[in-house]
Amino acid sequence: MSNIQHGLEVLEKNVRLAPEKPGVYRMISASGEVLYVGKAKNIKKRIVAYTKFDKLPLRLKRMVAEVDRMEFIIVENEAKALLMENELIKRFSPRFNILLKDDKTFPHLMINLAEDYPALRKARGRRADKCRYFGPFVNAMAVNNVMDTLQKAFLLRSCRDTQFKNRERPCLLYQIKRCSAPCCDKISKDDYRALVRDVVDFLEGKNAKIQETLSKQMRAASENMDYEQALALRDRIKALTSVQTGYLVEYADLKSVDIIAIARKNGLVCIQLFIIRGGQNCGNVPYFPKQTEDATDAEILEAFISEFYANHIPPKEIYISETLDSANFLEEALGVKILTFERGKKAKLIENAKNNALAALERKIAMESSVQKNLEEMKTYFGLPNLPKRIEIYDNSHNQGSFAVGAMVVATPEGFDKKAYRTFNIKNPNITNDDFAMMQEVLTRRFEKLTPENRPDVILLDGGLGQLHAVHESLKNFDLTGITIIAISKGPERNAGKEFYHILGRESFALPYRSPVAFYLQNLRDEAHRFAIGTHRKKRAKSIYKSSLDEIEGIGAKRKRDLLAHFGSAEDIKQALIPDLMKVEGISKKTAEKIFKYFHH
Repeated sequence: MSNIQHGLEVLEKNVRLAPEKPGVYRMISASGEVLYVGKAKNIKKRIVAYTKFDKLPLRLKRMVAEVDRMEFIIVENEAKALLMENELIKRFSPRFNILLKDDKTFPHLMINLAEDYPALRKARGRRADKCRYFGPFVNAMAVNNVMDTLQKAFLLRSCRDTQFKNRERPCLLYQIKRCSAPCCDKISKDDYRALVRDVVDFLEGKNAKIQETLSKQMRAASENMDYEQALALRDRIKALTSVQTGYLVEYADLKSVDIIAIARKNGLVCIQLFIIRGGQNCGNVPYFPKQTEDATDAEILEAFISEFYANHIPPKEIYISETLDSANFLEEALGVKILTFERGKKAKLIENAKNNALAALERKIAMESSVQKNLEEMKTYFGLPNLPKRIEIYDNSHNQGSFAVGAMVVATPEGFDKKAYRTFNIKNPNITNDDFAMMQEVLTRRFEKLTPENRPDVILLDGGLGQLHAVHESLKNFDLTGITIIAISKGPERNAGKEFYHILGRESFALPYRSPVAFYLQNLRDEAHRFAIGTHRKKRAKSIYKSSLDEIEGIGAKRKRDLLAHFGSAEDIKQALIPDLMKVEGISKKTAEKIFKYFHH
């Protein structure tokens, strides 16, 4: 019996067993590999589609030929099916699924409406229930620009809560008219809440109403000869106008929309996402999904929407460049409207997104072509057995032996794989001033977790012959077949471009001065150095802000924050008596006694 016949029999058998309910299904091979994960409003009907073999694309025909069994998970509704599918795809990375490498987290603007005097802040990740979020924005720069303008226009505070609670005089931001100084009662609580409402309205796109109100207030202040107030209001109006002049007319009526379009070239696929909120373009970002062979544009878009919005909050509407058969399912699962347009302004917006997707593809193709040439030259110069697919670059960083860390970055033909980056806190305190010993510890720990999937073709070390010999000594008990270890050291007078390269059993050499491959290898080394330094600085900064309160049992982050907010510093807490400590919310007599005893034992 052929593999295709066996696969079809497995499918037909499961059609009889499958539930007619929403859920997730898995296609599994005889070896137990999960080949494919899918979702459906009706699992039985979805599996029937796979039995129509002649209508399947080549990719799914190959999948059917490998199917040996199936598993089902029934869920309550479409939304649960979407989340479950995404969870299983992340867990198994099935080779017949279209995969989205989505490691982006988008920043938002956040206002905590539960506070008496809310601050305007940037936020990422997990959301708090009582906070209002606006965005997303595609990068921190976009958020910073909006925050800067909103501070000029609405004068909300931006300070930390501890600073806010302990100020006696207004700070410089008040003097330059960037804050209303609620910390020192320069504005009433009601007036400050009115500013907060204006910020919320502005971020929701109600700009005309706010500007009209400010204009009336400015005229009234001028008529009352309160020229200082009139000038302040004029500056606020100018700040709002500066933001709105950056708005594009075509986005003006769009309150909460994502625009998604797809483009193809040279076998690659790009999906371009534009984020529109409150009439403002919050930025655009390209995605390059994997395993798209033989998949239709509609199939790729469906996979993208399913996976992307399982991890990101969807807008009210999504405009897409292709009509989806599964649009109704996705609309019910996400609680959005999914729309396509053939003509009109909105069709032009989708066409613009499609043009951006094509431009991003062309840039990626040009970049990968350049990287490919560098890898080919690298193979020739260093005598590599194959074109390297995974290069690991290592560097150490410490401050006179303190806060010692090792860092590993990973480069592939597609660029730096930042999800594969790793840091190593040096465990042996006796070697933190010895770069050779540190590198030995890092490489030994790395190779103890080596798998066929993460096995490098090349290891690049920042160092000379000493580093090279130290690493070979530390890895002598590991299988290094097919792995080339290269050390790169600074040239004469530490001149970039004149580096020397060292490989065991070969005389050290330099690459042609200012050659593309030399620049490529310098870039790899510099990225490892940047990552190592950044990790070291974070570790050092964390230790600086560590408080003696961290050593007291039962004092967590919230109590520590409340104590510091009340007293101002750890030194003041140390001087406090038990009754004073008990005045802090959440500090019982028992806890106060514990704190007092810690500082006075």
